[in-house]
Amino acid sequence: MSHAGSFDNALIEYILSIPDEAGACGTKEDAIYEKYPFKRIIDEMPGGFFIYRADESEEIIYANKALFRIFGCGTEEEFRALTGSSFKGMVYPEDYQAVERSIKEQVIHSRYDLDYVEYRVTDKNGEIRWLEDYGHYMRSKGAGGLFYVFVGDVTKKKRRQQEVFQTLSQEHLRRLAMIEGLTLDYDSVFYADLDKNSIQAYRISNRFNLKFQNENQVCEYAGFDTEYLDAWVFPEDREKVARALTPDYIRERLAQHKNFRVNYRIVNQDRIEYLQLCIINVSRTERVSQIIIGYRSIDDDIRYEIERNEILCEALEQLKSANVAKNTFLSNMSHDIRTPMNAIVGFTALAQKHSDDENKVKGYLDMIEASGSQLLRLLNDVLEISRMEAGAVYVEEEENNLLEIVQEVQRAVLSRATAKDIEFSLDISGLKHKYVYTDAQKLKQILVRLSRNAIKYTEAGGKVEVKITELRALSNELTTYQFMVKDNGIGISESFMAHMYEPFERQRNTTLSGIYGTGLGLTIIKNLVDMMSGTIEAQSVEGEGSCFTVTFHFRIKEGQSSCAKEDDVPIQMKEQKKLLLVEDNEINLEIEVELLQDAGFLVDTAVNGAIAVEKVKNAKPGEYALVLMDIQMPVMDGYHAARAIRALENPALANIPIAALSANTFEEDRKMSRESGMNEHLAKPVNMPQLLKFIESVTEG
Repeated sequence: MSHAGSFDNALIEYILSIPDEAGACGTKEDAIYEKYPFKRIIDEMPGGFFIYRADESEEIIYANKALFRIFGCGTEEEFRALTGSSFKGMVYPEDYQAVERSIKEQVIHSRYDLDYVEYRVTDKNGEIRWLEDYGHYMRSKGAGGLFYVFVGDVTKKKRRQQEVFQTLSQEHLRRLAMIEGLTLDYDSVFYADLDKNSIQAYRISNRFNLKFQNENQVCEYAGFDTEYLDAWVFPEDREKVARALTPDYIRERLAQHKNFRVNYRIVNQDRIEYLQLCIINVSRTERVSQIIIGYRSIDDDIRYEIERNEILCEALEQLKSANVAKNTFLSNMSHDIRTPMNAIVGFTALAQKHSDDENKVKGYLDMIEASGSQLLRLLNDVLEISRMEAGAVYVEEEENNLLEIVQEVQRAVLSRATAKDIEFSLDISGLKHKYVYTDAQKLKQILVRLSRNAIKYTEAGGKVEVKITELRALSNELTTYQFMVKDNGIGISESFMAHMYEPFERQRNTTLSGIYGTGLGLTIIKNLVDMMSGTIEAQSVEGEGSCFTVTFHFRIKEGQSSCAKEDDVPIQMKEQKKLLLVEDNEINLEIEVELLQDAGFLVDTAVNGAIAVEKVKNAKPGEYALVLMDIQMPVMDGYHAARAIRALENPALANIPIAALSANTFEEDRKMSRESGMNEHLAKPVNMPQLLKFIESVTEG
């Protein structure tokens, strides 16, 4: 606890120690003051002071004499009878809910500052009075949660404000109403009188800080935007914006219409943004003089329009490509379906013609079976592609044994390799952790298809090798695995390799090569690899063979043995470090703070990404050892917050370790975290041993 916090506790404990008879008068009161001298100071202070419990009762357990006077009461008994001895009984009923909500929000967002609210009360004579309330929440060792509050009577100030407001002219009210409407969308709003050459700021963004230091400031209209044009407006748009703000041009445009708008660009931190200038005529006469000028961002709208136009152009190109692809598809399908169908029909006719020749019929039936199998594989591949394009195929990440998967692949293709007298080998010497989280069926399908292709395009007596290698650990959980399928078959030409993943593409068709294929196998493999966030690379030389390498990042199962020594996870950090915990859910925040503090950390908190960025930006280098970042939050999510931190000018702050702490644990979520600049993606609910091990790994030294 800080020194200030210790002082607060001591002061409150002192006040609470004053006996009930401390409210007595006369000689007894003097005796109380002599024993408790600070009691006199509190009673004689000009403003009200009271303490009430931070529970449902909101019981007032202490109040000074100034508070009694505010309520028109001569004694504590009168005050308690009037208010029911509770904070709720003090506040005007219609104000109570808003006051409670404001206090709770301020307590949540700032544990160290006084919260501030204004509300009405009713005194003993039934008169409504206004109070300014400066309060603070604290926990007393003896009394539990408490609010201590300083109040002042601001009734006269409120009445003066009402009188001033009532004296405003109708013209000014009309102007304010229009400006208030603009301020919903516009970040800078001005009122100008062209005849008087004056302009008044009602709302200003940081882009006008060079000219206007505060709102309501009045300047000369001529040249009011010079600094803004030079510092912010895109060079090619400066003349257009400057011309739009000249009095002659404004009068010309507003003579025909009530308002007009000009779109332009600004440069914000080397990024082009789109803004709109709006000028509205509010003159009471035919001569245009009084105007309202508003500036607002239309960046999202313009970018959406640009993106939509790009999408339309892309869709047109895709439509053209789709027509070509459709014709190619129909041509290939016609050929690849008719070829086995012709065989089936032809051999069926021959079998019927030679039904009395058992040997011939058996040969014909074998050919019919082979052709039927070819046709079935084609239909299966077409349906698989169709399901993928329809989004009906999903990645299911579960715990699996890589050794069992590759052994199943070996069993699935070994008979084909044996039938062609091809040597098929499986190398698992590079496997360290066999238990990983992945989609076993899709991984097996990728390896089986690559292996069957290798066997298909390798001549008798050749070799096919499947090798699995564990390359490196990206984190305590994430490891890179590489699957290689290599053959010494016919190889692939360099020109075809650029098109080999496209549907129905084959280096040579079935008729020329004598090898049947649908031209969909590599397309399916590539789609599956992409779905699993992996990569596939191919190397090939015609006449020498091919090598396909597929790389994935898998989560490994915790606790399994490895060649590398795995130290036990420490129960508690060796030295106290300060963490920034970013979490919008109040319950999660409370739990995580408790766990981290129990583990020996100092914990600072932020309830959204925007607050987190500001805290890191304003921190001293090394103040925070780590940022634990939730992903889904209001105002600014974790991804954008991480990018903003990485973009800070101070390298010591920009490179602070950041770990996502999220309930979203799919591979695409981890990928987005990495792309946003985070060092790690940890899952909720919090696994403390895993979290502590990661924290120590990034905060050593």
